[in-house]
Amino acid sequence: MSTPRKVLVIGGGAAGSAVTILLRRAGLAVDLVEARSDWNATAGSGITLQGNALRVLRELGVWDEVEAAGFGFGSVGITAPDGTVLHVQEDLRTGGDDLPATVGMQRPRLQRILIDAVRASGASVRLGTTAVIVDQDADGVSVRFDEVSAGGSDSSSDNGSAHGSDASADAERRYDLVIAADGLGSATRAAIGIADRPEPTGMAIWRIAAPRPAGLTRTDLAYGGPAYIAGYCPTGEDTLYAYVVEANRDRALIPAGSHADEMRRLACAYGGFWPEITEHITDPAQVNHTWFERLLVEGSWHRGRVVLVGDAAHCCPPTLAQGAALSLEDAWVLTQLLTGSGPWDDTLFQAYYERRIARVRPVVEASVQLGQWQLDGVRDADVPGLMARTMTMLRELP
Repeated sequence: MSTPRKVLVIGGGAAGSAVTILLRRAGLAVDLVEARSDWNATAGSGITLQGNALRVLRELGVWDEVEAAGFGFGSVGITAPDGTVLHVQEDLRTGGDDLPATVGMQRPRLQRILIDAVRASGASVRLGTTAVIVDQDADGVSVRFDEVSAGGSDSSSDNGSAHGSDASADAERRYDLVIAADGLGSATRAAIGIADRPEPTGMAIWRIAAPRPAGLTRTDLAYGGPAYIAGYCPTGEDTLYAYVVEANRDRALIPAGSHADEMRRLACAYGGFWPEITEHITDPAQVNHTWFERLLVEGSWHRGRVVLVGDAAHCCPPTLAQGAALSLEDAWVLTQLLTGSGPWDDTLFQAYYERRIARVRPVVEASVQLGQWQLDGVRDADVPGLMARTMTMLRELP
C-alpha cells in the first residue's frame, strides 16, 4: 500500500481551511499550521458571501451550517445620504439558481464552521506556530516549525482532538507540497522569492457589528456625504455589520481609543436605518479600521513545490465583496488539479495560475476601478455596467 502524499497548509483562514478539507476528502495527509493560537475564531465583524463563494462552501459540505447561521438576500439598494432609496438592483446569482445571490454572516461564525470542518476532516492542526521553508528540491520541501505562543497544539479537551497533531514533536518535517495560505502579508510568499507586496488604493474602511433594525433585509449603499460609501449588510436574525469608507488617513494619527468616535462622526450624517445603527457605535474595541489594498502576483503563484492561494496571491478592495469568494475558488481549483492524474510539477502549478489569473485579474481591476472613480470624482462612470460584466463572468464555474 503506497504512502499518501503529505501536504502542509500554512494559514487557517478561508483558503487554508478550504484546501485542507478538500485534500483530506481526497485521501491526502494534510497538516495545517496557523500562527494565531485562537485560530482567528473571534476576529472580524461581518462578511458578504456572493453566490460563487456559496458554491464552494457547498462543495466543502458546510452549506447547511452557513445557511442557518447567515442571512440570505437577493438585492442591493442605492440610497441618498438621507436614506431615500433611489434604486433597488436584483443581485445576480453567481453560484447558480439553486443558491441565494448573497449571504451575509458574522465572520467569526463562518470561521468557526470552517474550523469544525477541518477538525472533522482528520487533518493534523498546529496553532500558535509558524512554518519556515528550510529548503526544497524537485521532490519536496523541508519545513521548520517555530512556536509563537503557548498551547500551539489544537488538542485541548474543550476544543476537540487535533487528530494526531503533535506540535511538541520534531521541529522540522518534509512535505511533498506546501500551500501558502498565510494571507496578505504572507511571510512564505517573501521567503520563496516573490517580491510582490500589497499596495494601498487610497481608501480606508471603518467596520462594526451591531444589532439589525427591524425591516433591514438587504445591503444598502449610500454614496456621498462625509464618506465615499456608507453601507450595511444583514448577518443573521438580529445582527448586521455596518461600514463607512473614506480616504486613507495615517493610522498613527488615529488613536485606537478614538475609533468609535471617528466612525460615529461619519455615520451620524446618514439617514434611513443609520440612526439606529449609530447608537451602537460606542466601543472603540469593536470598531475595525483598515486600508483598502490591492495585490496581484503576476507570472506564477508558485516556486518549486510551494504554491500560493488566497490573499497570499491576490487581494482587492471589498467594493465587489469578492475577496473570500476568490480565495475559496483558489482552494477548489488547486485541489482539482492536485487530485487529478498529472504529476505535481511546474506544468501543473502553472496551469493553476493561468486558470485562476484569467478570473482573478478582472475582479481585482474592477474592484480597484470602482474606488478610483470615486477618488477621482468621476460622475458619469459606468458603475452598473462594470459590476454587471464582472459578476456575469463569475457565474461561470472557475
